[in-house]
Amino acid sequence: MRSLSILGSTGSIGLSTLDVVRQHPEKFNIAGLAEGHDVALLAEQIKEFLPEAVSVRDADSAKKLQTLLGSHKPEIFYGLEGAATIASAEGVDMVVSAIVGAAGLVPTVSAIKAGKHIALANKETLVVAGQLVSDLVKKHNVKLLPVDSEHSAIFQSLAGHRAEDVERIILTASGGPFRNTSTEELKNVTLEQALKHPQWTMGAKITSDSATMMNKGLEVIEAHWLFNMPAEKIGVVVHPQSIIHSMVEYIDGCVIAQLGSPDMRAPIAYALSWPERCESGIHKLDLPKIGTLTFEEPDMVRFPALRLAFDALKAGRTYPAVLNAANEIAVAAFLDRKIGFTDIAATVDKTMQAHEPYTPVEIDEYLQADRWARETAKKLIS
Repeated sequence: MRSLSILGSTGSIGLSTLDVVRQHPEKFNIAGLAEGHDVALLAEQIKEFLPEAVSVRDADSAKKLQTLLGSHKPEIFYGLEGAATIASAEGVDMVVSAIVGAAGLVPTVSAIKAGKHIALANKETLVVAGQLVSDLVKKHNVKLLPVDSEHSAIFQSLAGHRAEDVERIILTASGGPFRNTSTEELKNVTLEQALKHPQWTMGAKITSDSATMMNKGLEVIEAHWLFNMPAEKIGVVVHPQSIIHSMVEYIDGCVIAQLGSPDMRAPIAYALSWPERCESGIHKLDLPKIGTLTFEEPDMVRFPALRLAFDALKAGRTYPAVLNAANEIAVAAFLDRKIGFTDIAATVDKTMQAHEPYTPVEIDEYLQADRWARETAKKLIS
């Protein structure tokens, strides 16, 4: 029996994780849940999974939750400290890090320091503070298992092979809803159009990132830290069908790919049960029905966010943290209809150009870069 804490239990990854757990009560139990937006849904999750402790956004949310609870009343925490408490609780074997954005960094670091294995769905943790997190993972001897479908595919495709035999890793991208949209047309994209992803069902932030291809850029940086690969050995290819989730090319010219239906329950189930496998509940592939798999080069002119992410990775230091923070502010402004679609990448670009980089060591130094970028991006938008 593996005891889990889920950070971001009411988001899309959290819901998919709980669905996998629901299918395997003999394998997993829920010790803790943390959420930031939907107290009513959290109350329903508490009634079903009976966690010992939960965390919510703030004190008001904690009071609201108290009124919604039934007979099972877990200990309630709130705020960043509350999420860190859920992540580091005694008796927890694995923490599913699925809080969206840089907000997931502190509780994930707390979990690592407490010796918890991490199922990582929060790519921003590695984007913002990859060196720090990588060092802590080694120091505390914990497993960092990828949940993103692309990184799970690479992890599976690397199994049993020597790192020195890898020529490059290749992340696949769906291309989002604007794969064939011209540069001029992108200037007039609406919020409703941006949130209609052709393959995946995700939250508004990640769906927006997929539309700009910033999500793929963040995944490039995440892959660098997960698999110790330089930017020059990380490729991206657009694969609209989202059946091949990513690939590894070896020095002998062979390419190993992982295929599956576009359903996050598969990589989640693999991370939770690794090194074993368990049923995930996804539809099995019917390749004759799918018929054709196609591939294209990504267009970094129409989608400059991907280029900016590669630039940030190559430049290093505090640039990745600034890239991510500026993007979070710009996407939030887009979701609030304050800026246009193409203004997202433009805001990130201007913020990065204004930044004076430094080499961070402690977590506060990474967070300082994050705060600076948020303030700068807000000024640029206003």
